[in-house]
Amino acid sequence: MDLFSEEAALTPIPIRDGELAFLAQLALPWPNEAVLARLVEETAWRAETVVVYGKRHLQPRLSAWHGEKGYRYAGLALAPLPFTPLLDTLRRAAQAATGHPYNSVLLNYYRDGRDSMGMHSDNEPELGPEPAIASLSFGATRSFILRHRRSGETLKLALTDGSLLFMGGALQANWLHGINKTSRPLGARINLTFRNIV
Repeated sequence: MDLFSEEAALTPIPIRDGELAFLAQLALPWPNEAVLARLVEETAWRAETVVVYGKRHLQPRLSAWHGEKGYRYAGLALAPLPFTPLLDTLRRAAQAATGHPYNSVLLNYYRDGRDSMGMHSDNEPELGPEPAIASLSFGATRSFILRHRRSGETLKLALTDGSLLFMGGALQANWLHGINKTSRPLGARINLTFRNIV
C-alpha cells in the first residue's frame, strides 16, 4: 500500500490571477517535531549573500538547495545537493498531495522572529511560465504575506506546523510573497519549497 494513498485533499483558497490551496497537515510517517529536529540536524545549512538593487546582503535566514539541477536567483547560483532519504519522503508526500512532480527543494531555516524573507516572486525562467510550488512548513507559525503586483491587494495566511501551501497557475507572475520580521518571541521554523526545474 502506498504510504500517501489516503492523503487529505487540499482546500482551494480563492484568489484572482493565480492558484492557491492549503492543507493543514500533510500526511507523514513521523510527528512534525521529529521532522523539524531531523531537518535542523541533517541539513548542511548555509548563510548566503544575495544581490538586491545592486548591493550584496546577507540573507536573514539559513538555507540549503537539494535536487537534480542547480538554481539561480538574486545573483546567487545554487549547486544542488542530493535528496536525503528524509527529503525524498517529504517530496513524495508533497507530490501525492498536489499532483505535481518536483525535482528540487529550497529549504529555509528561520531561527527566530528576526529571520525573514523579503517580498519576491518565484518566477525564474527555469521554473517555467506557470510554476507549481509546494510550500511545506515545520515549527513556529509565521504569517505568509501575498501582495498583488498591480492592485496592491494583500492576503495573509498563517503557515502552521505541518501545513502545505500550494501555489500554481499565474500566481508567481501576478503576486509577490514574503515573511516579515517580528519582535514577538518565536521558536524555529523550517520551510521547504518543492519545485520543478525544467
